[in-house]
Amino acid sequence: MRTLLKRLWLVPVVLGGWELLARFLDIAYLPEPTLIVARMYEMWFSGPYVLTEEAVDNFVPSLVRVTGSWAVAVVVGVALGVALGRTAWLADFVQPLVEFARAVPPPVMLPLFLVLFTMGTQVQVATIVFGIIWPILLNSIDGARSVDRLKVETATVFGVPASLRLFRIILPSAAPKIFAGLRLSVSLALILMVISELKGSTEGIGYLLSLANSNADMPAIWAGVLVLGVLGFVLNSLFLMVERRVLAWHRDAHRIA
Repeated sequence: MRTLLKRLWLVPVVLGGWELLARFLDIAYLPEPTLIVARMYEMWFSGPYVLTEEAVDNFVPSLVRVTGSWAVAVVVGVALGVALGRTAWLADFVQPLVEFARAVPPPVMLPLFLVLFTMGTQVQVATIVFGIIWPILLNSIDGARSVDRLKVETATVFGVPASLRLFRIILPSAAPKIFAGLRLSVSLALILMVISELKGSTEGIGYLLSLANSNADMPAIWAGVLVLGVLGFVLNSLFLMVERRVLAWHRDAHRIA
């Protein structure tokens, strides 16, 4: 609890300064935090079971999209990255395509996805997966290439099956770099979720922001930004908890060394 207070002590200070500044300047585009929180409560947290119907109808689809898309990108990115990292000729063949594709900004692909897929979830999932797979893929390639060759060769000499070598040697050795890519992808997935929902969507947090912008409802816009900030903080904190547990052996090894 004390550690949490040390990390968050600046939040009430910033909010207090924001409140005073907003009241002093009286700018329509900078509403007071108290007004933003009141608008949030009215729109999303005043339902019979805390969440309103509007919140359930829009928050849940966004969470499903971002977590589902992230899971797809993790599976594809790690599997392909390890394959490319451990197969030199395949990497040489595919590398130019990877470098070209990752240089394309994901929002630029949104109009193309609108043409290729049915408007709605398919477009949003495609946009998120295309945008976040690159840090996962590249870090997986780098991690798979950095595996100690002596360990792999020793296991091969002793007749260790390929599947066992993969799960007992290659993936654990590559895990620190893979998790570095996964951490980058978490925040990027949230950004692309909002971008994909701003256009061609009838639900989601991005849709709520677009609707609030159309109605010039500044407290609602700031409320959406605040919800996204809290959501990003929660997702990142959960990921760090998992990362610390999975890579506990890696930190212990560094302490011993």
